[in-house]
Amino acid sequence: MTHTRYAFIKANWHSDIVDRALDGFLELIPAEQVDVFDAPGAFEMPLLARDLAQTGRYSAVVCAAFVVDGGIYRHDFVAQAVVDGLMRAGLDTGVPVLSVSLTPHQYQETDHHNAIYRAHFVEKGREAAQAALKITTTRAQLARAA
Repeated sequence: MTHTRYAFIKANWHSDIVDRALDGFLELIPAEQVDVFDAPGAFEMPLLARDLAQTGRYSAVVCAAFVVDGGIYRHDFVAQAVVDGLMRAGLDTGVPVLSVSLTPHQYQETDHHNAIYRAHFVEKGREAAQAALKITTTRAQLARAA
């Protein structure tokens, strides 16, 4: 029996928060169906997502990152470039590329905020798994109907 495979890319910046998205993802999709890859940061994810999608091994590629506002312009530039790049990777390859890339404007590195975002990333990981499962099912239905 062939299992559907998923690629999960996680940015290393704020990994204590970002890695929680993988925890949520694995609540719905078995770990043996998921190949996990690390990227230095969010900005590097679109290229890696495209490369993984082009292999033909994955039904979807999921990318998780936490791009915080450090009070400089780079924050908005990085966030927009990442989202645009992930969308382009999916459109160029025909493989869904899903984003769990969050960009809060009010993040402070406190225990309170870290706890909030860790929990939020678990939920977003679950939502990404639901989206990956749904789009995989829908695309399979389309292929059968063609």
